[in-house]
Amino acid sequence: MFRRCNLLAPSSASDRPAPAVLDLIAGAVEDRSARGVAAAVSRLVTAGTLPAGVRLPTVRDVARELGISPTTVSEAWRSLARAGAIQTRGRSGTFVAAPSLPRQRLRYAQLGGRVSELRAGLTRDYSTGVPDYDLLPSLTDALKRIGDARLTTSYLDGAVLPRLETVLRERWPFPPERLTVVDGALDALDRITGVVVRFGDHVLVEDPAFPPMLDLLETVGATLVGVPIDEHGMRPEALAAALRAYEPVAVYLQPRAHNPTGASMTQARADKLARVIAKHSGVTVVEDDHAGGIATAPPVSLGRRLPDRTLHVVSFSKSHGPDLRLAAIGGPASVVTAVTDRRLLGPGWSSRLLQAVLVDLLTDRSTADQIARARDEYARRRTALLDALDARGVTATAADGINLWMAVANQQVAMLTLAAHGIAVAPGAPFEVSHLDSDHVRITVGLVRDGFEELADVLAEAAGAPLRGSGPRTANHPHGWR
Repeated sequence: MFRRCNLLAPSSASDRPAPAVLDLIAGAVEDRSARGVAAAVSRLVTAGTLPAGVRLPTVRDVARELGISPTTVSEAWRSLARAGAIQTRGRSGTFVAAPSLPRQRLRYAQLGGRVSELRAGLTRDYSTGVPDYDLLPSLTDALKRIGDARLTTSYLDGAVLPRLETVLRERWPFPPERLTVVDGALDALDRITGVVVRFGDHVLVEDPAFPPMLDLLETVGATLVGVPIDEHGMRPEALAAALRAYEPVAVYLQPRAHNPTGASMTQARADKLARVIAKHSGVTVVEDDHAGGIATAPPVSLGRRLPDRTLHVVSFSKSHGPDLRLAAIGGPASVVTAVTDRRLLGPGWSSRLLQAVLVDLLTDRSTADQIARARDEYARRRTALLDALDARGVTATAADGINLWMAVANQQVAMLTLAAHGIAVAPGAPFEVSHLDSDHVRITVGLVRDGFEELADVLAEAAGAPLRGSGPRTANHPHGWR
């Protein structure tokens, strides 16, 4: 009896791949571009048709079978390797890897990994990126006003409470064709990515950028291209060059209070970027306005010029509370409808009770005053620490939001030095798409209430020259530790 599992059993290093593997790949490929080949093999791996451990045919064998260039197959193999679908073992060949990404490979895991190792003795944790809970509005009165709300009459009710949608549309930086609400900004990015990005697609991102977003894009098999930023966000000339060179499907950016640098776009910069992108059809803009109401800069969006190609995400976690777990998506109906339809087969909708709390907070005068006070207090804390660091010759940026991005001579030495003083910060490497000019650490300055001069002394010490025999992180290892 024919047994498929025998033909596709994991191979030893000395075995040649079974002919059935080559036949499977050839039969699955419809699009013979590098992206198409990578997508076809990815589908075989995901479905289990090519199980972990199976040895793949050589690049030349695949190229010959498909009638394409070996260079095309090599590019497809590189995309698959970057996504963790396959792994190359030198002369032994290329093999199907385990289907899931180990946690230690995620940038996001690295933000807290070293802090966990150093947890004993830490008295000030500035690694988290969370808001100061004492600056968040109280939910007590909102919950009392809502009372025993009966907000769901059918599992097919609209995903957004009508009153909340009205309030959101009044605040949106451009008229969105469709709006929905999901469970936080990262959930929004995840669901948008599921609609917009396919395996092997090129995606332009800021460099540096938010680590979980980078993890998310790499997990779905996207090829990331970092675009340098300045104090106003993505640099237009660098964006134009990347668009010409890579033909991406999407551009992901943070319009204000950029995490980690604090940069915010002006509307003039947003308009300039929109004009650059408008020259390239098929490119979707995804904006993560994660800071929301605590940002000092006004709301801004490329959607003013590109409303039919811009997905704008607004989070309420930092302004109104992380446990609300709510963010709104607004943009073209083709994408937003696909997101809401897919959610019907999962959570269905975000809690309408929490939506009712949010709309109450957004329309309550005392809550608005509290958010304004928090915004001013975060600005005071940023300015105080930046001024103290500048007086000590330390390079740092924190123009908006709750984070401060500080240049250091050596990331590892800086974190160990701070840990010796009971202080935890986030390593800069996970934020990098490519190796930057110097090492950095990210400090959640929004949690620093006082003691700025004393803290600046310690930070200046940590930012100083590397220890003898220890250089900065090497350029060929940007995402981990030495």
